[in-house]
Amino acid sequence: MGTGRKVRIMIAKPGLDGHDRGARVIARALRDAGFEVIYTGLHQSPEQIVAAAIQEDVDGVGLSNLSGAHLYLFSRVVELLKKEGVDDVVVFGGGIISDEDIPPLKGAGIKEIFTPGALLEDIIQWVKENIRPRS
Repeated sequence: MGTGRKVRIMIAKPGLDGHDRGARVIARALRDAGFEVIYTGLHQSPEQIVAAAIQEDVDGVGLSNLSGAHLYLFSRVVELLKKEGVDDVVVFGGGIISDEDIPPLKGAGIKEIFTPGALLEDIIQWVKENIRPRS
């Protein structure tokens, strides 16, 4: 049932974080694993992230946040994707996220959360198993 194209993943940094090393490491690891990767850079609003996801026709969006605003920012991205009718884009996240914040994030539609110390191999494997090209 494949479309014959590579899975397209966008890595985005919502909010005011000034640190994107982790996001860049993930973007490179996914690219090296054979995915097509778009990196949006720092200081993106949820609206900018969703507009870019639609424009780039991505299959998945990986969000990274270190500032503590993840509950609002990640949930807002999912909400806006649904509003735009692209709720089949898989959203996952990572960063400095407390264990107690993971259930509400997953309840809001974030499919997986990777916290500091997550192995690149585990993230790559999760993406391989959970994100497919959209039709």
